[in-house]
Amino acid sequence: MAWGQADVAADRVARTPVTVADDVLGAALDHAAGRGLRVTLFPILVLERTAPGQWRGTLAPRHVATWWSSYETFVVVHARVAAAHGVAALVIGSELGSTESWRDRWYHLISRVEKVFAGDLIYSANWDHFEQVSFAARLDALGVTGYFELTRDRDATIDELIAGWSAPRAALLAAARARGLPLWLTEVGYPSIDGGAAAPWDYTRDATIDLEEQRRAFAALVHAWSGQPLAGLFVWEWSGDGGAADRGYTPRGKPAECELRAWFGRASEASGRP
Repeated sequence: MAWGQADVAADRVARTPVTVADDVLGAALDHAAGRGLRVTLFPILVLERTAPGQWRGTLAPRHVATWWSSYETFVVVHARVAAAHGVAALVIGSELGSTESWRDRWYHLISRVEKVFAGDLIYSANWDHFEQVSFAARLDALGVTGYFELTRDRDATIDELIAGWSAPRAALLAAARARGLPLWLTEVGYPSIDGGAAAPWDYTRDATIDLEEQRRAFAALVHAWSGQPLAGLFVWEWSGDGGAADRGYTPRGKPAECELRAWFGRASEASGRP
């Protein structure tokens, strides 16, 4: 669920006109739990304006203490909602690379969250910056986004994309073992455009729609991670109508949906959950 700030230098995180009200969020959490799902709440910070090279990972607030106070409020509000609705896990930050060395501030935030929420705490590190999380010792899982560049070939086969997972998978599993933490892929997604598996983080470039490349990328994900010690995975994202004319990340109504439904279905049967 999103709160926002004006730009990377802003000193305040706050609700925005599109922020979902707490009662609506709570109802959605209850609905998911009622379907037998183990729910993770994933608050996320969005920027209203960015200049070239700026994004959530390059935050540089003018007054760090002021900004951090408002960020703690953002997370604690969601921690209270999570606790009230029986959420299993809470993500306390996503891809905030420029803040990951602020260990004492993150420790303070985690201590506040633990007073109101008893579930698992996860931080979602960026795919190219997951070794630098200074507060990992206070987390219950190592969370990393999965936008790894699997290939430079826009027509790469499934086998080539599986091979592209070999090095990042080994690095992720080694990092999780070193920290004694379970591994979560907190976001994995591929835009439905030509080159989506080559640069899965870049959804803005001008390229033709390529649903088959998205399908191959997700098929490779399934093969690369099946049978591996992966504690959790979230697909980015499931929004909009999807379908053949959609160039975004959602697999909805596309061939990639079939790959994911089959995989998640097998995992559900193995766990005994609906």
